Amino acid sequence: MLKIKKLIVHLKNTRNTSCTRCPQCNYSLHHNGKFTGEKDRFNGVTVDSTKLQCKKETFSKILDESLKSWIIEGRRCIWFKINITDSAYVPMLAQKGFNFHHARDDFVMMYKWLPVDSEPNLPPACHTNLGVGALVLNGRNQLLAISEKHYDYPHWKLPGGYVERGEDIVKAAQREVKEETGIDSEFLSLITFRHTHNMMFGNSDIYILLMMKALSEKITLSLREVQDCKWMNIDEYKNHPHVHEFNKLVINQALMHKNDNLKLDIQKRTVKWSQFTREMSYLIVENYDKK
Repeated sequence: MLKIKKLIVHLKNTRNTSCTRCPQCNYSLHHNGKFTGEKDRFNGVTVDSTKLQCKKETFSKILDESLKSWIIEGRRCIWFKINITDSAYVPMLAQKGFNFHHARDDFVMMYKWLPVDSEPNLPPACHTNLGVGALVLNGRNQLLAISEKHYDYPHWKLPGGYVERGEDIVKAAQREVKEETGIDSEFLSLITFRHTHNMMFGNSDIYILLMMKALSEKITLSLREVQDCKWMNIDEYKNHPHVHEFNKLVINQALMHKNDNLKLDIQKRTVKWSQFTREMSYLIVENYDKK
């Protein structure tokens, strides 16, 4: 008897709910037939297409009703995260005034700014690439020099590449050195960085150069990326006609600071504030011989 009463109560609650389901969509809708999404602290809404599973025939109509409702609610920016499998939604969003913001391998993020009395105040899409290079020294006054494939001029450069998402700078340098040359290494000091613009994909570019100590010496070059690799005497490298002037400059600077017992150390610390916890890398000036 108790089970029957509970079932009756459940059925009543189900009938009284304010949500309905679109007959052609597997997505929960409010009573006014608009898409639901995740609200953010800036009074915006983000809709994830992987949670819609909505047929193309009904998408535009529901979007129209959703936009009307969001305008009445005073929402600011509406974001649609469109998975690559739902790419049919992209032209429909574009027709309703949505623009591209950024993309990853499997999705594109589109947005529409609703307030008519203000310009969009949005974080910029990624506009800067971060690269890392490594001056790898062994115990015989030599550095690790490489010549990469896909260059149309002779050159000897330092191993390195782009830092991956979520990767620390030092770890990126160690990974790139290992992948390109097979050499294991450990971090000694930050040397310098350079910042330039209008590089790959039209982005700005930051390149950080680290001094590393070689932990092995047997070279196993990457057949995919590297044409040649060798240990080269430092004086030979600094005077080589196929070495970029910037590399010569920073190597002289790095060795000068090392001779002065001065290093730029990168340390990591866990920082807490409010309800947030972050791991942060930061730069400090130390001596090489500090215990």
